[in-house]
Amino acid sequence: MQLVQVQKQLVQVQRQVVQVQRQLVQVQKQLVQVQREVVQVQKQIVHVQKQWSRCKPGVRCSGTRSVPSRWRRSVLVSLGPGLSGLMMAQLHQTPTSLCCCREPLPDSGAGCVGGSSWPPEGPGPGSPRRPLVDVASASNFSCFQLRHFHLDLRVNFAVKEISGWLVLDLIPVQPGVHTLVLDSHPSLLIHAIDCKIPGSRQDEPVSLTYRVDPFTDYGSSLNIILPPGAVTPGRLVQITIRYTTTDGPAIWWLDSDLTCGQTRPLVFTQGHSVCNRSFFPCFDSPAVKSSYTATVRVPDGFTALMSATRSSYSRPDRVFQFSMESPVPSYLVALVAGELQHVDVGPRSRVWAEPCLLSCAVQKLGGSVERWLGVAEQLFGPYLWGRCDIVFLPPSFPIVAMENPCLTFIIASILESSEFLLIDVVHEIAHGWFGNAVTNATWEEMWLSEGLATYAQRRITTEAYGEAFTCLETAVRLDALHRQLRLLGDNNPVSKLQVQFEPGVNPSSLMNLFTYEKGFCFVSYLSLLSGDVRRFDCFLRDYISQFKFKSVVARDLIDLFLVCFPELQDSAHREGLEFERWLSGCGPPLYEPDLSAGGALIQPVHDLCDLWSSDAPNLQTLTTFDLSAWSTFQIVLFLDRMLDHAPLSHDVMVNLSVCYSGLFDVLNSEVQIRWLQLVVRNSFHQEVPRVRAFLLKHTSRMYTVPLYEDLVAGVMKCVAVEIFSQTQRRLHPNLRRTLQQILFHTSSAPTNQNGPPLSITPPSTPPPQQPAATATASAAAAAATTAAIALRDVNVSA
Repeated sequence: MQLVQVQKQLVQVQRQVVQVQRQLVQVQKQLVQVQREVVQVQKQIVHVQKQWSRCKPGVRCSGTRSVPSRWRRSVLVSLGPGLSGLMMAQLHQTPTSLCCCREPLPDSGAGCVGGSSWPPEGPGPGSPRRPLVDVASASNFSCFQLRHFHLDLRVNFAVKEISGWLVLDLIPVQPGVHTLVLDSHPSLLIHAIDCKIPGSRQDEPVSLTYRVDPFTDYGSSLNIILPPGAVTPGRLVQITIRYTTTDGPAIWWLDSDLTCGQTRPLVFTQGHSVCNRSFFPCFDSPAVKSSYTATVRVPDGFTALMSATRSSYSRPDRVFQFSMESPVPSYLVALVAGELQHVDVGPRSRVWAEPCLLSCAVQKLGGSVERWLGVAEQLFGPYLWGRCDIVFLPPSFPIVAMENPCLTFIIASILESSEFLLIDVVHEIAHGWFGNAVTNATWEEMWLSEGLATYAQRRITTEAYGEAFTCLETAVRLDALHRQLRLLGDNNPVSKLQVQFEPGVNPSSLMNLFTYEKGFCFVSYLSLLSGDVRRFDCFLRDYISQFKFKSVVARDLIDLFLVCFPELQDSAHREGLEFERWLSGCGPPLYEPDLSAGGALIQPVHDLCDLWSSDAPNLQTLTTFDLSAWSTFQIVLFLDRMLDHAPLSHDVMVNLSVCYSGLFDVLNSEVQIRWLQLVVRNSFHQEVPRVRAFLLKHTSRMYTVPLYEDLVAGVMKCVAVEIFSQTQRRLHPNLRRTLQQILFHTSSAPTNQNGPPLSITPPSTPPPQQPAATATASAAAAAATTAAIALRDVNVSA
């Protein structure tokens, strides 16, 4: 009986094998048919590419897809559902080559990243990651989880120091760790360190031994020996450090005569990128985030503010309490104390400033902050920080703006230009999502903050003010990017998005336009691949939701992008996307977005520049251009293009002065500094009094350093020395030191910022009134000082 049953089962198995073989034959036939259809699809693509190549360059497509939807629908319907996904993948292989209004990407000859897959270091999402290393940090942050920290500080304006203590709540995550290493700075004076383990039998804190070792010229390492046997993984440890700050790079003390009101002194901190290690010992890496609280004591008549979600204060003793409930990296902890007042400009925003500035700042911003926040929330999801306050700081503030969460710092000088103020504030608001909520894990990928924030800023301004305005502003910045490329060369490694730098290199020195504008172009390229700008907005919302309050690397962004757009996920479909070339390649962006929507604003600028650069400009034709009706960005673009054409002849400079000098005098400083750079670079001596007046008035880095660079590089160094001798006592010591280095090539070694000004003997004779400089001298000046323009262009925000 058993033998009969076995024979029956064998017969059934043989029948099943025959059936499977028949199915395989059918599958093979279908595969051959699919291959034939693929060939037909490829032929159709080639045909469409030939047809589209006849399109008129610069004509804007309807929508942002690389192929018109009507053509897409007809072809996909004709192919049927089985091949429509394949067709979409073929279209995404060379997205820009099918669009009549965009330039094709250069052919790298490399195909997809790593041969056939992204990322190069692993097979895909979920694959093992290499341990994160931050070469700019001396700390052993990977050995601990920082749960929270508390600062208790007293601000002493009389001796210019901040004293108090820091409490760190740490959980060890690795066994056998006996030393806690924090980032510190030689300017921090450590008085005592002790340790307490909550829940242990030992109630009294244990005093700890420590040593400070040199690390780099921007910091040191604080090595704390932990109690033997007391530190175990998963168990909370509290470390208390008592310290005093002295003259460190994070803390800027302004005497009363350096403030706007000139009534009381002011102090502020600037932590980006690795400066806050001179404010308090910390894991000074953007990979580490935690919540914090703070208590700050200030003298009577002063107000303290911090980058915190909640704050309160006690009037009688001037004690301010702050709480940041969401995790932030160390560089986003900020403090300012001075004679500050505020006005609410929205339900969740207020403007802080010295009394003499407050009404102007409120008038400039009005209810715009809430409007910009609302647009940003529609695009990228809820604003996560509660408050969106803005404090305007004196001209000594070293950059234009800093996106400290809940409390943006902005230089007061920018109030002169409404358009630049708009862009800077919107950029800092965009950081609320990109940079603050989701942060680059290392400074080698700063574009993950700045590039995404720049893209988000332009999405906000496009929704709020239209595409033409955004295209004009983008044109100004992309011009600056290519200007910097001409200065540095296409093969300079700082033009990479992923900048590999050696230990000892200060990340702040890597702040350049590539992190902003090349990063923006890459994000714009991802938007193009997504097929629709609104669809990409949804992806960015998912990105924020997935990674909020975390730190990421580029792989996190691209992995999620490929998950959200599965038509790009298969390795065959990803051929030509060139992610690795974007991230690790030098030189200009592989793709730049179409700016033809701004043509009505940009084209008149091109036309006027062409007229002025011709051999014999027709003054009658030139007068048809009414610059008084132009926006600030149009005039800035015009002057930047004229700076690119330097050296200019003396006759051209005379005519430019006759036509526009009076207009430029009444416009904002962004316009004036560019006109004065034209004056200096072309040695146009009759306008030098305006240069002198400008530098006597302005004491901010953004308006002084570029002009001093130009004056020293040309034939007017004696003018620069004369002006510096008259103004140095009104300059912040850090800026004074920078200008001394420019003028006298002194050592860049740090000095006491509160030391006396340099003794200078002014020139006994005025500069010679030459009618015009030689072309050789002007050309040398222009070539030597392109760096000043690059510095000015970079110095937009942190």
